[in-house]
Amino acid sequence: MANNKIKSLVFAFCALLLLRPWAFAQTNDIDFTLDVNSQTIATPEILRPNVDLSGRGWHKNNSWPHSLAAPEAVNAWEQDIGFSGLFRLQLNLWEINELAKDPAAQEKLLANYEQVIQKINQSGGVIILNIFGTPAGMGKVLDSKSPPIDLMAFKEEVKKYIRNFSCLKKYNIWYEVWSAPDNDDFFLGGKQEYLGIYRAVSEGVMELEKEYKIHIPVGGPSSSWWFQNSRPNTIATPEKSLIYDLIRYCYHYRLPLDFISWHAYSTDPQAEAELTRYRKNVAGLVRDWLSYFKFKKMPPLIIDEWNYDSGENISAGRAGAANICASFIPSRAKNMYRAGINRQVYFCLEDFQGNKEQVNRNLGLFWLDAQAAEYKGGSKPSYLSLRMLNAMGKDMFIIPEIKDQFVGAIATKSKDSIILIFYNYIDPNIGKNFISRNIWHLNDAERRILLSLVKSEELDKIISRQLAASSLRLTLKLRAMFKKAQELNSQAELAKNNPRRVSLKIGGLSGNYTCEKYVIDAATNKAVDFKPREEKEILQATGYSDSLQLAPYSVQMIVLKKKPD
Repeated sequence: MANNKIKSLVFAFCALLLLRPWAFAQTNDIDFTLDVNSQTIATPEILRPNVDLSGRGWHKNNSWPHSLAAPEAVNAWEQDIGFSGLFRLQLNLWEINELAKDPAAQEKLLANYEQVIQKINQSGGVIILNIFGTPAGMGKVLDSKSPPIDLMAFKEEVKKYIRNFSCLKKYNIWYEVWSAPDNDDFFLGGKQEYLGIYRAVSEGVMELEKEYKIHIPVGGPSSSWWFQNSRPNTIATPEKSLIYDLIRYCYHYRLPLDFISWHAYSTDPQAEAELTRYRKNVAGLVRDWLSYFKFKKMPPLIIDEWNYDSGENISAGRAGAANICASFIPSRAKNMYRAGINRQVYFCLEDFQGNKEQVNRNLGLFWLDAQAAEYKGGSKPSYLSLRMLNAMGKDMFIIPEIKDQFVGAIATKSKDSIILIFYNYIDPNIGKNFISRNIWHLNDAERRILLSLVKSEELDKIISRQLAASSLRLTLKLRAMFKKAQELNSQAELAKNNPRRVSLKIGGLSGNYTCEKYVIDAATNKAVDFKPREEKEILQATGYSDSLQLAPYSVQMIVLKKKPD
């Protein structure tokens, strides 16, 4: 019996340490040395800025799509960042159908959809066009979230839009079937009804492909989390997910599945690193499923909605303290890349306010005053963070890698510039998120204990050391996990109040340079422009050294531009 306990403790301790070998290393000072002649790879697409163009949920002009951000916000993105990436646009079939009695307004509405699609395609970008909203008269109930009663009629309705956009106009569009169909707030049907909708749309796509001899990408399920389904599910049983069901369904009916998408709202920058009982993260497991069901070409895995989210509709971390979200963005994107995710789309361009559904959420990169007679709004510090990602060079340095829980870096270069982004993001729920990522270590009985502690709110007290774990009947694995969660929580509390110093050394330079330093921190307000906080010249440089003070929840970008000889 004693030997078994010792073996269990050793397993738990070793497993925790092996999850991420650098995850728990942290010192006050960080050395970052870069040789500009060292090896690079093409900067991954997942690190580039992409956005869902949604916003506010209403417009005084009924010919502007209600789910689309204001033209002023869309135009600002086009001017500042451009449309060369991946963008998500929601095609609301209910809304379009509601204007059937006003043909001029309906035609203008469709023209506004097409205007945005055209802008993106002309810039070399790709649109994920999310199809949702069953038109009135076609649903089982009178609600835009209803599943259609006649799938053949729904297929023909969708086909006319795909025919126009993809076959006649030849726009580069990926069609996504519904959004969060596992969530009653967005879909009133069950799993089989969603799969029926997917089949109807994808069969319509195949018919058009045969007719026009072109390829039209279609995918989904855009579920509210990768392991979710219409019935409650957890990471403990990922094979019960809607993603798994969709893969199996497409295999059985020989349907196309050109990409797989899901939402991932969290405060955890390492959310995609969570492991399953199969000892694989989401990317590895989903690709195993695809291989098992004989998908010859691996569809890209896309997180089509994500944001800094602690569960609040209105979060200070996305408003007055939006530097928190700004520091989260590069940290999360970098960890998505590490986890093997192919693409991501940030949600969303503009806040939601003043709509008839009374949905108020400050998820947007742009704020707005819904009470103003004319447009009144502007960008947040989180928008500046995406502008920093947009400024990265086309090549990314493979090394060095900062082995720290909170501070990270992305180092890139272009033909005549070196661009480095440093961030200091501290997950406010780091202890709980650590446990969530590592549930796979627990057996069924231990998971039940953990669930009970969550429901009774005792887990939060254990992590914050308000409740001693020794007072509870716990297994050795749970004790080891809780101890590590406590340590991480203590580190985070300390990090929230203390800046970090990065000793930066860049070697391999030659010639004269200008150095620009851009900063996002607690002093960055929503009205600030994208301008360097510091500028200086470096003459006859062979190297560059600096000492960066990274405040909690801050981002700094260093740009070295070579001056012409």
